[in-house]
Amino acid sequence: MNSGITTQNNWDKPQEECGVFAIHLPEPTDVAALCHLGIFALQHRGQESCGICVSNGNEIRIEKDMGLVNEVFDEKRLDGLRFEGTRTGIGHTRYSTTGSSMRFNAQPLTVRSNKGLLALGHNGNFTNAKLIRRQMLEDGAVFQTTNDSEVMINLVARYSHLSLEDATARVMGELEGGFSVVIMDKTKIIGLRDAHGVRPLVIGEYEGGYVFASEPSALNVIGASFVRDVRPGELVVADDTGLHTRQVLEPKPTPCAFEWIYFARGDGVLDGADIHAARLRMGEVLATEAAVDADIVVGVPESGLAAAIGYSRASGIPYDIGLYKSPYAGRTFINPNQRLRDLKVKLKLAPTGAVAGKRVILVDDSIVRGTTSGRIVQLLREAGAKEVHFRVSSPPIKYPCYYGIDTAARKELAAATMSIEEIREKIGADSLHYISETGLAKAIGLAKTCLACFNGDYLAGHPGEETSKDTMEERQIVSV
Repeated sequence: MNSGITTQNNWDKPQEECGVFAIHLPEPTDVAALCHLGIFALQHRGQESCGICVSNGNEIRIEKDMGLVNEVFDEKRLDGLRFEGTRTGIGHTRYSTTGSSMRFNAQPLTVRSNKGLLALGHNGNFTNAKLIRRQMLEDGAVFQTTNDSEVMINLVARYSHLSLEDATARVMGELEGGFSVVIMDKTKIIGLRDAHGVRPLVIGEYEGGYVFASEPSALNVIGASFVRDVRPGELVVADDTGLHTRQVLEPKPTPCAFEWIYFARGDGVLDGADIHAARLRMGEVLATEAAVDADIVVGVPESGLAAAIGYSRASGIPYDIGLYKSPYAGRTFINPNQRLRDLKVKLKLAPTGAVAGKRVILVDDSIVRGTTSGRIVQLLREAGAKEVHFRVSSPPIKYPCYYGIDTAARKELAAATMSIEEIREKIGADSLHYISETGLAKAIGLAKTCLACFNGDYLAGHPGEETSKDTMEERQIVSV
């Protein structure tokens, strides 16, 4: 993975993926405003850059830049996307997992081809993208970015003898990995998922037209009604004649378990599994698997709260707000020394009086490196907690993700290099327990999910040793 120059420290967590949004309507409307609302609702999935591309059937305009949605899209920029007859659009909010964190990597990506101007928004990773990219460079192709999304859009454009739908279907069979993609030309949008459905994509209906989005929250914010999830391996086209579907690849459903553990907003349902309910059940399972005598249960805001409530309900131990999260702390980036990193934790989190003199069960969704977890345990102890028992609603993260989540290199993963007892000592907890893979599966409630970052079983493909390393040319581009 190319994390680039600007890397988020963000709580020692797996970093966000990306959020995609696309809409096609039968009648002209303010598509830019709808895309703006859609990607705002998906901001949690990517906080480095964002963009919107719209069309009126004859002309396509695009605006994108580095920053949060409300930073990039002021009224002036939105007005530039408001022109007569707009009916089609794509929005994207990005966190870089391949390609550096720079403006030229912001999406949607656009390319001029024999099919006209195409735009693409992508969530996930193509595990064979670097190999394909090298082959295309040897054939004389020119790339404008360093991310793997451009590989797909160039492949689509190369099949000049095929329609956009047929070319996209053919490319789906050539790419490996976990991904969901939206593509638009001047008159239609296409949504698709990989054969394993690793990355989510849902369909909504809005005023006689259709919407694609990474999560239902983006449908809800514009008032669209949920239709269904795009099926694994399915290609769906929305145009003036309606919705058309094609099962391109044999479905092998294994969606990413981290959508339910951490990434997706708690107010949604993905692939039929309610996210908030799953997180409550994770806490309930933890209470069964790792019972301990304590006085209160505390969740790490925000993603550990639901599991903490579930733990409290199942154990009968009262839930309380033991950590206050400042709503104004904003994003944090790597700081030049350890002391400043420690101060960033105190800026974001502060213990409440509820923990003083108490035996605390602290519930969080994951431990990556263990550094932030240790600081939080220390905060609770400084506030007077007698004991701190750490419970984690994901299994130990032992392997990197190649499907669109930045989980850090394996040598940096605490569970890949230390035993659970060693991690407990590092973070300073009185006890430490992770949910089991069996317990997690029970909590989510699906037949199968992707657990590659826990057990190394990369069902959707692996980049291999050679292609998982940057070439010299790619490193030079990233370091610009």
